[in-house]
Amino acid sequence: MKLQNFPKILKRILLWSLAAGIVMAGIIGMCSWRVESVAESHMWSDTQSIPNHRVAILLGTNPKGRNGRTNIYYLKRIKAAVELYQKGKIKRILISGDNSRKSYSEPDQMMADLIARGIPKHAIYLDYAGFCTYDSMVRAKKVFGLSECTIISQEFHNRRALYIARSIGIDADAYNAGNFVSRKWQLIMKVREALASVKAVWEVNTNKKPHFLGDPINIK
Repeated sequence: MKLQNFPKILKRILLWSLAAGIVMAGIIGMCSWRVESVAESHMWSDTQSIPNHRVAILLGTNPKGRNGRTNIYYLKRIKAAVELYQKGKIKRILISGDNSRKSYSEPDQMMADLIARGIPKHAIYLDYAGFCTYDSMVRAKKVFGLSECTIISQEFHNRRALYIARSIGIDADAYNAGNFVSRKWQLIMKVREALASVKAVWEVNTNKKPHFLGDPINIK
């Protein structure tokens, strides 16, 4: 390579990088808008206004945060599920979470905490293969036979869950269990959710198969 050609090559690299960045930003922006537009009129933050649905999908999360302390998101989701049940907004709770390791089970831990707060065991159903939001929604429809539901999670998570659920034919509303994001994590969460929106749109439009399906389970 001749030294005098180096500035031209560098200029081309920069131009291609800029073009790729613009295209990527456009894709992320379009996917985020799509998720928002589907979800915006189906999220609720008070138990009085949210429509009644017989079954709620309580989306799993780790009871412990990154620092080893209690996960505030976890506690707020448990509290939200109890409030909705006690006010008669839901009759059954499907806990969908990760149980990929013998020593770790989000559904079992959440069920124990719900029962400790007065939710009867017969009102709780467990989905051990909710490894991601997409899997939880698809399994809710194809395994548990749900055509409508209330989704329980934090607002940022509910947007994606609602987009997926309504895109695959579930008449869903979502209850925002309360956000607790420190200023340190606000920007990180926005970037994470923007990228997660791209993933959600891709999964829906490619009709991605969940990790596991299985025999139908009737929620009585």
